[in-house]
Amino acid sequence: MKKILFSSLASIIIASSMVQNLNGQSQADKWKLIWSDEFEVNGLPDSSKWGYDTGGNGWGNNELQYYTAKRSKNARVENGVLIVEAHQEPIEDKSFSSARLVTRGKAAWSEGKIEVRAKLPSGVGTWPAIWMLASTVPLRWPEDGEIDIMEHVGFDHGTVHGTIHTKKYNHIIGTQKANQIKVPDCAEQFHTYQLEWNKDVLKIGMDGVYYFNYPNEKSGVDAWPFDNKMYLILNLAVGGNWGGQKGVDKTIWPRKMEVDFVRVYQH
Repeated sequence: MKKILFSSLASIIIASSMVQNLNGQSQADKWKLIWSDEFEVNGLPDSSKWGYDTGGNGWGNNELQYYTAKRSKNARVENGVLIVEAHQEPIEDKSFSSARLVTRGKAAWSEGKIEVRAKLPSGVGTWPAIWMLASTVPLRWPEDGEIDIMEHVGFDHGTVHGTIHTKKYNHIIGTQKANQIKVPDCAEQFHTYQLEWNKDVLKIGMDGVYYFNYPNEKSGVDAWPFDNKMYLILNLAVGGNWGGQKGVDKTIWPRKMEVDFVRVYQH
């Protein structure tokens, strides 16, 4: 009798495990890759996927770099990775050059999952970011929303930030919603920085662990403009109101952010 009961119990456990595995697989299968760049071809970034923001206007943050376009010194694909590199050099009226790549006008999304595997620069004055803005024309900031999937400032090495900005919640009025995660080896190892969002919640994480949740409080667009289509930005800034809070180390340049892949999924 005990043997029969044990056998029945074992069957139930195995069946339950199979259901859990199937459910897990079903959940995983819901995400379908719809857009990606694996950076497999050396040279300039793929122009069908990436454009450039250019100029040296400080970008609202008193940044020190001039962003260039189609200049391999600042943005190139090399040995399977995208390199966004900042140099200390006289260019236009600035002392640093860098790049800011955008998918604006080429790809934008209003929900889904984004994964960017990257290795970050170190050094005081560096300010790399993986983030999103709305494709609205004209863009109104912060009304149309901003999603910062990853930001890192060199004077606080190893602290990675995930943040959202809206009309109701933004850093200008000190109400931005954010969280941080410690990544001591962010400049030595690649990590996957990720965003997942739908009409109810926005989640930011790293390596499969979500450390920041921003739920839709259903109070209107002032708090939730994230039904807008958002485009992706990869950039490396120098100095600025945040990145330059403790100055800029003039001895470290050039510095680079390396990106192994960018992948976008939807249900």
